[in-house]
Amino acid sequence: MDQARLAVDIGGTFTDLALERGAVRHTLKVLTTPEAPERGVLEGTARILEQAGLVPHDVALLLHGTTLATNAIIERKGAPTALITTEGFRDVLAMGNESRYDQYDLNITLPTPLVPRHLRLPVPERLDRRGRVLLPLDEQAVRALVPTLRAEGVEAIAVGYLHSFTNPAHERRTRDILAELTNLPISISSEVSPEMREWERFSTTAANAYVQPLIAGYLGRLEQGLRAMGLGGPVLMMLSGGGLTTLDTARRFPIRLVESGPAGGAIFAADVARAAGADQVLSFDMGGTTAKVCLIDGFRPQTSRTFEVARVGRFQRGSGLPLRIPVIEMVEIGAGGGSLAHVDPLGRIAVGPESAGALPGPACYGRGGTRPAVTDANLVLGRYEPARFAGGTMALDEAAARTALEAHVGGPLGVDAGLAALGVVDMVDEAMANAARVHAVESGKTYEGRAMIAFGGGGPVHAVRVAEKIGIRRIIVPPGAGVGSAIGFLRAPVAFEVVRSLYQVLSAFDAAAVNAHLAGMAREAGATVCLGAFGAPTTERRLAFMRYVGQGHEIPVELPARDLAAADTAGLRALFDAAYARFYDRPVPGSDVEVMGWAVTVATAPIPWAAPPHAVLAASPAGARLVQDTATGHQAHWAVHDRAALETDIPVHGPAIIAEDETSTLVGPGWAAVQRADGLLILERRP
Repeated sequence: MDQARLAVDIGGTFTDLALERGAVRHTLKVLTTPEAPERGVLEGTARILEQAGLVPHDVALLLHGTTLATNAIIERKGAPTALITTEGFRDVLAMGNESRYDQYDLNITLPTPLVPRHLRLPVPERLDRRGRVLLPLDEQAVRALVPTLRAEGVEAIAVGYLHSFTNPAHERRTRDILAELTNLPISISSEVSPEMREWERFSTTAANAYVQPLIAGYLGRLEQGLRAMGLGGPVLMMLSGGGLTTLDTARRFPIRLVESGPAGGAIFAADVARAAGADQVLSFDMGGTTAKVCLIDGFRPQTSRTFEVARVGRFQRGSGLPLRIPVIEMVEIGAGGGSLAHVDPLGRIAVGPESAGALPGPACYGRGGTRPAVTDANLVLGRYEPARFAGGTMALDEAAARTALEAHVGGPLGVDAGLAALGVVDMVDEAMANAARVHAVESGKTYEGRAMIAFGGGGPVHAVRVAEKIGIRRIIVPPGAGVGSAIGFLRAPVAFEVVRSLYQVLSAFDAAAVNAHLAGMAREAGATVCLGAFGAPTTERRLAFMRYVGQGHEIPVELPARDLAAADTAGLRALFDAAYARFYDRPVPGSDVEVMGWAVTVATAPIPWAAPPHAVLAASPAGARLVQDTATGHQAHWAVHDRAALETDIPVHGPAIIAEDETSTLVGPGWAAVQRADGLLILERRP
């Protein structure tokens, strides 16, 4: 019989697991153990193996994603880190690019660098923009930093020199010297983010060093625990860009894990979109702590090379710490089931971004929480089937939820718990809808004709109302929606992207230099992928980041995966003009084009989506619940159906609840749901 593959996604509230063996899939949600995340993974692994009737030796491969790196940066719980940089440039992290995310805020708050100024240590050295040595590295000055590092209790080192992306010799020599004198982990910018723009490069390298001890320690404990329980197969980590990589690579570049869980969700949604034949979708992933929205066109998630973490201004681009890494582009907001509700000083209901997490959790969890969360509001409104919550592993306390809502929302506003719950849910729905609107505007796209793929523990619960707010009329809820990101790991390819800067102008294109550059990048990416591909065939994708001469930002242009010749410049110009016109309506005639950077991705083929076997148990509703509609405020009895009991192609007309182990799908008034033979649940808004 086929060996099993296990995927584990650690979220802020729940740890999700999905296990596949042949055509059989098992899923499970367990509470995250924030004080020791590996404990929740190990406990969940033992439980899902027992549920499947398997032993650890049956698991051939474990795929894993985690938010630990992101949380460490947001909560400032990383290692004390030093940045060694070119003399005269110690303040690059603080100065940034001198832009302001809010031009009219006289008291603007900028993100605080991860490395304080007294640990940004200058060293005499200098390269020019072509990588030629202007001032040799002062090796004695590097050695002289060691006493300072020890005295300050530094636990990680970042090295970022000016123009090192063109010549890494000084950074590598600095690393070698420090490695002889200390046993600290060292991140160098020419490996972590070898691209122009020193602020982004230094910030990314500092963040990599900042989280490296934490991630390395966690992965070591997890690996040891898995081996102790008898699971000896390889462990691969989900990257922010949507590929899988080895533990060793994850330890070297932990900053590439910052969006690993949400990336799995986007991969899952893209795969479901392909199965549904929906080439334009919005991925809507609502978990216990955050909600994520991502645009997917042509069955491929929107991607980016830049990402911001720990934004000071909510929804304000430019207010966070910049990271230059391959990432699936999405908007993530603090609006999950555990997001806490309160009344602000102006008497308005506010939800998030603070979350109750797994401990103490929402008040209804009965784990010591006394403040109301979105889950409490949903429970009071009748939108959850309490016996099915988290697969029936948790008993929800509705009385505790009512008490918390009355104390923190209803009391200050002079309303009862029901009306307070209604306000909380409507506020969180509007926050998610607004994030989706902003994401579409920033991407130059609309939601007309687009479908929504809803998953995560809260996605199908809130999908109908969010869709109504942004004008979407079709919703797809896949099987296993409650643990969608974990299932996405099972669909993802083993992949790695290498990005390098090599400046070129098309009017003076050096094909030989470009080919040598791309070949070296392909070898590096291929060597990383082959460690986790286990002999599977790979494909190569090449991108050039191009712009008209003098512009401030580049756009990606896909290249043929072969050597380029001087005669290709006309074709490259045509590809760029066409890509530019897609963004800005028309090209700019008469302007030369420059290439600022290049990317090569080597990947195995993704594993295609497959629905688990669907056996119809019964066709009748399982019962009814009194539910308060958040659109109208009216109470009515909604039919409750068991998703496993739905007959194929027989519509369920709203209002209704379709319950399953890890989530529930709310079919609002005016909507109808149909389950297809492949297990996809399709909701359509009636005319």
